[in-house]
Amino acid sequence: MLYHFLYEFLYQGYSKNLPALKILNVFGYITFRTAMASLTALIISLMLGPWLIARLHDFQIGQHIREEGPKSHQKKAGTPTMGGLLIVVSILVPTLLWTDLRNRYMWLAAISTLAYGAIGFSDDYLKVRHRRNLGLTGRNKLALQIVVSLAVGSFLLYLMRHNLYSTKLTVPFFKSFAPDLIIDRLIATPFFMLGFVPFLVFVSLVIVGSSNAVNLTDGLDGLAIGCTVIASAALTALTYITGHERFSTYLDIQNLSGVGEVTIFCGSIVGASIGFLWYNAHPAEVFMGDVGSLALGGAIGTVAVIIKQELLLVFVGGIFVIEALSVMIQVVSFKLRGKRVFRMSPIHHHFELGGWAESKVIIRFWIVALIFALFSLSTLKLR
Repeated sequence: MLYHFLYEFLYQGYSKNLPALKILNVFGYITFRTAMASLTALIISLMLGPWLIARLHDFQIGQHIREEGPKSHQKKAGTPTMGGLLIVVSILVPTLLWTDLRNRYMWLAAISTLAYGAIGFSDDYLKVRHRRNLGLTGRNKLALQIVVSLAVGSFLLYLMRHNLYSTKLTVPFFKSFAPDLIIDRLIATPFFMLGFVPFLVFVSLVIVGSSNAVNLTDGLDGLAIGCTVIASAALTALTYITGHERFSTYLDIQNLSGVGEVTIFCGSIVGASIGFLWYNAHPAEVFMGDVGSLALGGAIGTVAVIIKQELLLVFVGGIFVIEALSVMIQVVSFKLRGKRVFRMSPIHHHFELGGWAESKVIIRFWIVALIFALFSLSTLKLR
């Protein structure tokens, strides 16, 4: 909104007659608007935080701690949850203020985030209503996540048909190896829909996996949101490069015209996450709940798919991947061998039960997340 008013209406419409308005030219730059969106998201989060926490207290929307979790966590029972509402609002409002509202990629990322946030909200609401740590059934939650991811994939296929998107996969460390996820030989047959299946399945795996991975990481005060700050900052850089013709050509990665506006969305995630961390830092005044973790994971996964860095997301969100893998390994090992690999999963609980203080686990995981993020950016030249 502000972009259209300050840049297109005032600068482009009146600056020739009013030289003082030429300073508004700065609002045409994506880098400036990304910085402004980050600051706006941070301010919104910091200002609305106390009000939201007070309202959650008033409505007695407190966290219910699972009995099988670490005993030290039982004292957190009753801490306000569903703070992810603050995150979602702090992401979407600055995005709408500072982006070009005609940009399809921005709307795709924003709507996907809102949809995953709605799924998380439903799960949190049922937990609060039933006053236990059980919301949506795992099957229902997964089904809803898959539906949203398929909708995202279908819209990207629509853009592909109009030469606005590529279904070719970008493989880290390889310049020329870019397999297409569309089976061309099936497109011209009566079974043409089958040709799109690999792409849709892959998109679902990335977005649903990202959403659930962030959700699994959200087990310690500030852990998930701190890792999100780092991952989203890396995505901000990657998105800007992908949308910048000169930089993408120099680094030999796919250039997608118009994707640059998604940089502002990523910047909003960074600002909103930092603001929420102010209240979620140990000891947490509020938890994000599934409404926050699913929305953030969905946002990160959707951006990775849009900018064609799905495989690099393994490094961008390295901690999220490790947390998800630890749960999978634990479940498979127990079912097949009757033994656990970790003291408790996700893996952050393993280190807690091993004697690490909660704050030490959090900070060390942040450090590892930063290492992963920096490595992901370095792969742009290691090809």
